[in-house]
Order: sequence, then C-alpha cells, then structure tokens
Amino acid sequence: MRKTLLLSCLLMGGLVAMAQNPQHLTKAEAEEATAKLLAERVEKVKQTQGADWKAGELKNGNYRMKFIYKLFGEKPADGRALYISMHGGGGTTPAANDQQWENQKRLYNLKEGMYFVPRSPTDTWNMWHQGYMDGFIDQIIENAVIYEGVNPNKVYIMGYSAGGDGTFQLAPRLADHWAAASMMAGHPNDAQILSLRNLPFAIFMGGQDAAYGRNELARKWSKDLDALHKEDPDGYIHKVTIHEDCGHWMLNRDTVAIDWLYQYTRNPIPNKVVWVQDDIARDNFYWLYAGPTGKLQGLNVTAEYDSETNTVNILRCDAPSVIIGLNDNMMDLDKPVTIKYEGNVVFKGKVSRKLQSIAEDVNAARGKDLIFPVKLKVMHGNIVTQL
Repeated sequence: MRKTLLLSCLLMGGLVAMAQNPQHLTKAEAEEATAKLLAERVEKVKQTQGADWKAGELKNGNYRMKFIYKLFGEKPADGRALYISMHGGGGTTPAANDQQWENQKRLYNLKEGMYFVPRSPTDTWNMWHQGYMDGFIDQIIENAVIYEGVNPNKVYIMGYSAGGDGTFQLAPRLADHWAAASMMAGHPNDAQILSLRNLPFAIFMGGQDAAYGRNELARKWSKDLDALHKEDPDGYIHKVTIHEDCGHWMLNRDTVAIDWLYQYTRNPIPNKVVWVQDDIARDNFYWLYAGPTGKLQGLNVTAEYDSETNTVNILRCDAPSVIIGLNDNMMDLDKPVTIKYEGNVVFKGKVSRKLQSIAEDVNAARGKDLIFPVKLKVMHGNIVTQL
C-alpha cells in the first residue's frame, strides 16, 4: 500500500511525464528523476528540519538532541569534511553528561572541516548506540550537506569513553555512512566487527585502562582486525594504538586520529560487502537490502560484484532472502546482468531501472550516492525477481 501511494504521488507530481515508461527508465531518465527527487527532498528537509537545525536541537520521535558545531579552514571544492564527536559519561547524572559534552566541544581541533558535537539524548550507559541514534545520524549528515556544504563521502564518526562505546557500535552498524571511524577509550560490547570490511577503523586506548576490561578488549580487537585484514587484504584497514603508560585519559595523544581519519574517503558502492545485522536491525547496507525475515541479530550476508562482467555473486546469505541494489556506477545496466549464489548462476537477463526504486531510496534519506534504480530479490538462493 505504501509503495502504491508513493508512486501515485510521483505520478501526480509529473515526474513520470519525463519518461516513456516509469517501469523501464533509460539511464538519462533515471539520472533526471534522481536529480529532481533529490531537489524536492532538500526542500522538504528545509521545511521540516530547518528550524530545528538553526536552533541547535534535532528531534527524533520523543527524543531531543542538542548540538553545537564549529567550522575550520576553507571549504574545499568538493565539500567540507564532517567529524561527529561523541562525548563520554553515560549512565550518570544529566549534570555529569553536560560536563562531558562541554569537554568534548574543546577536545579536538581540525585543519579543515565541520566539528559537530551532539549532546546525548539520554543519560544511559548505552546512550550513543540505542535505536534512536540511526535517525539522528541521518538528520545530522543530511542537514550538514544542505546547510554547510559537507561532502557526504567525507563523514567521520569518533567518540571518547561512552562515546567510544558508541563508536564501536555505530561504526560497523552504519558503516555505509562513514569514510572512517576512530574509537577512544571505549568498550565494544556486542559490536559486529565483520561489518567493518570497507571502513577504516582506529582504536586508541590506555594500556592501564582496565575498567570493564577495555584495554584487553582493545588488544583482542587489534589481533582480530589483523587476522581479518590478512585474510582479506583489500578490507579491514585499521590502526590500533595502545598507550601503555596511560589510563582512561590519554593526555590528548589520541588527537592524531583527526589526520588519520581525514586521509580516507567513503566508497558508497564497494565491490564486496560483509553485512552482519546488529541488535538494532537495518533495512539497508551499502547496495544490499534486507527482506522482512532478514533483520535478526547476527545474520550475515556477504556479496560481491564485478563491473566488467556485470555479475553479482552472493557468497553467503543466512537469511531466507536478500535484495540487491544496482546502479549505473556499479555496472552497465543496459546489458544483461548475472546473479550468482555461492558461484552458481541463478539469473541472467536484462533488468529495468524503476522510478519507484529511486523514490524509495531518496525518501529513506540515503543520499545521492546510495540511490539504486534496480532492485533484485533473491529468495532461497535460487529465485530471483525484480522489485
């Protein structure tokens, strides 16, 4: 019903008039439709979120997030960098978390970019990785792009102590949002390390920071990331620094993370994706989408594509189904596409760019680089249908 209503609205808006058939768009028609829908999205965000952004407080349901930001340097031609920096504190008093927010505001300086410091919407130990954060992150990035000219492929996440806990969780869960991430003095809890395949990830820890086993867990993650990178040399880029003479406070030595992060730019359509669902499930991750039964914690979907052969290979799929998104930056969609499941061909044929598919991604605030006009559903490893 929702999809039907959405398409009806698009029809009323006259978008379909530009295409001979909204179910079979040409590449040029898809690009034109995407540009128009994105422009309309910008106007909608300005109308619904603009006042909150200017007031320094975002809303997501019943939650409120105060924030401040500072701009550093001249804006590059391709847009500013954005650093989202999460404060410490956690399960303590509002006053204590307010003090940690004040500290975070002045903890790091940039050569270039936008330094964005939110105040956690709650005062719980897991304040930075509850489900409300995903919606706030989308709002932060979208508004920063609109109002401050941020490059969506130069967005970084970082945090100290409880903010480090959040980085451990939000980095892999929202890996398709970030260019790189840096964790300072936090605890991983149940973070999904495998989802970091395409996200450069830094860990800074005091060697004497033994509370909750933080130091030993940092060492374990270092070994695990080393092993993952050795097995997959194109993935799991990482930097782990243990300051053996430091406790929870690292004497500002972690500030080197700023320059380390800045060297990386997000690739929104990596050739290989490893997606393990977190306890906060997501509908999409890079160019993969979860079916209705594919959002249980721990489910692993691993897939890769080859631009030269127009082939997608699903290497692993724990869920009964998975949806593959394709766009013209990944492969030539005017030529036949091949879908393999564990190396076996399960589909080969022409696919269609669809207006409805574009509209769904725009409406989900995915941004211009994560719009996929083609979506193919693979069920039980051998049934492929175009949505």
